[in-house]
Amino acid sequence: MIARFDAAEISVLRSLLSQILELVEPGPTGDDPLERALGIGPSEQPTDPVLARLFPSAYEDHEQSAEFRRYTEATLREGKRADARTMLDSALPGEVELTQEQAQAWMRALNDVRLALGTRLEVDEEVHDEIAAMAEDDPRYPAYVTYDWLTYLQDTLVRALW
Repeated sequence: MIARFDAAEISVLRSLLSQILELVEPGPTGDDPLERALGIGPSEQPTDPVLARLFPSAYEDHEQSAEFRRYTEATLREGKRADARTMLDSALPGEVELTQEQAQAWMRALNDVRLALGTRLEVDEEVHDEIAAMAEDDPRYPAYVTYDWLTYLQDTLVRALW
């Protein structure tokens, strides 16, 4: 799989991926050394809306969801960091050739970036209509156009992987 990016596009991607890496850094661990060693973490749902979107509750039942989160969130965070690092390592200006494994990591990392940005922008189903009607001097315009571009990249990658 081959894609072409200019330096500005790569700069945007690298900036967004760096922010994702900061967001999904290892979460807090308990005081118990065994729990820390096993990656067992807290059971509370994140209060940051972006983290809550990236790590949603697995169950409607609070206790079940908390127990599931306690044993899985550390692994999920590491997976998201690994995907973002894979994308950062392979995102260079010019022609980018991706292996199947790298392309899968890119797809997951792009999804995380879109979820994070979309949550901050409070994106809903009408986002494309809003962008089309938005004046270029609107201070929100660059962020919404970036979200739209990320959607295009992810869609293109999904189609290429089919």
